Amino acid sequence: GHKSQLAEKGSYITARIHDQSIFVGRGEGGALKAFYNVCQHRGHELLEGTGRTNVIVCPYHAWGYDFDGNLRAARNSENMTGFNKCDFPLKPVRVEELCGLIFVNLDADAVPLKEQAAGLEEEIRHYAPNVDDVVFAQRDTFNVQSNWKVMVDNFLECYHCHVAHKDFVDLVDMDSYSTTVNGIYSSQLAGAAKSTDNSAFTFEKGDVDFGYAGWFLWPNLTIWVYPGDANISVLQMIPDGPDGTIEYQDWFLPTPTPSKQVAEAMAYQRDVLQPEDISLCESVQRGLKSNGYNQGRFVVDRTESELSEHAVHHFQSLVADALGAELE
Repeated sequence: GHKSQLAEKGSYITARIHDQSIFVGRGEGGALKAFYNVCQHRGHELLEGTGRTNVIVCPYHAWGYDFDGNLRAARNSENMTGFNKCDFPLKPVRVEELCGLIFVNLDADAVPLKEQAAGLEEEIRHYAPNVDDVVFAQRDTFNVQSNWKVMVDNFLECYHCHVAHKDFVDLVDMDSYSTTVNGIYSSQLAGAAKSTDNSAFTFEKGDVDFGYAGWFLWPNLTIWVYPGDANISVLQMIPDGPDGTIEYQDWFLPTPTPSKQVAEAMAYQRDVLQPEDISLCESVQRGLKSNGYNQGRFVVDRTESELSEHAVHHFQSLVADALGAELE
C-alpha cells in the first residue's frame, strides 16, 4: 500500500502474506501500526479490503479494538471473574515506510528494510521524485498459471524483449538499457525512445521524461515508472500454489483519475505487455515439467548489457540462500 491510503484517521488496508492476514492503520498518535488481522477471542478475521472505521469490531462476537491494538470492548465480559481487557491486545507486525510505500515484515527481528536495501530509496526518489505526493488510482489483477519465481525471472531480464515485446522496445532506447544488482534489489533503467510517437503509447515530455525505470525488491515485488506524465506502479507476485501466481498491480498517480497519456500507458501494461509476459511464463512453467528439459545456462555477457541474464542468476542465488542451499 501507500501512505496516501491511510491519510485519514481510522483508515486501513489489509493484505495476506501466505496464510497470514495483516492489516495496517494509524494509531492514535498518527504512527503507522500493523497487526495480525485476527480477533483474540475465537480467531475470526477482523477487517476486509480497505476502508475506514472508528473502532475495529469483530464481525463474529463484536469485540472491539482501537488502532493501537488495545481491546476496548468485549460484550458480557463485565460479568466474568478475572477478565482483563489488557490481556488480549492484537499481536503487532513490524511495519516500515519507504518512499511513501508501506511494507510489513513478519520477522520482528529483521534488519530494517532501508538497511537491507540500502540505496533503493535514493534511486526511486531520483527517478520518481513525486513518489510522496501520489495517491492510489487503480488495481489490476492477473491470474497466472506459472510459479512466482518464473514470473520474477522474466521481469529481471530483457533478453526476451526484442523477441516478445515489440512495442516495449519501441517505447524505450534499448541501446541504453541496463540492469544493476545490489543486495536484495536490482534496477533496470533505459532512456526514452527517440520519438514520443511509438507503438506502445504516445507521450509528451512530462514529469517523467528520462525513459523507463524498474526495480525488483526481494522476494516478489517490482516497482515501475513509465515515460510521460508522473506515474509509479507496484506489482506484487503472490504465490498461489506451485503452479500459480496472482499478480496485483497498483497504480499511484498525482490524482485518482489518470491523465489521457497515463491511461494509455495503463491500458498498454494491462492489455498488451502483461498478456505477453503471462503467455511466456505459462509456457515456461509447462516446459519445466518436460522430460526433455534438465537445466539450461544463463546468458551473461561481460558488459552486462540489455541481453544479459545476470539479474536472474542474482535472484536465484537469493532463493538458494533463503532455502539454505548452495549453488554450484
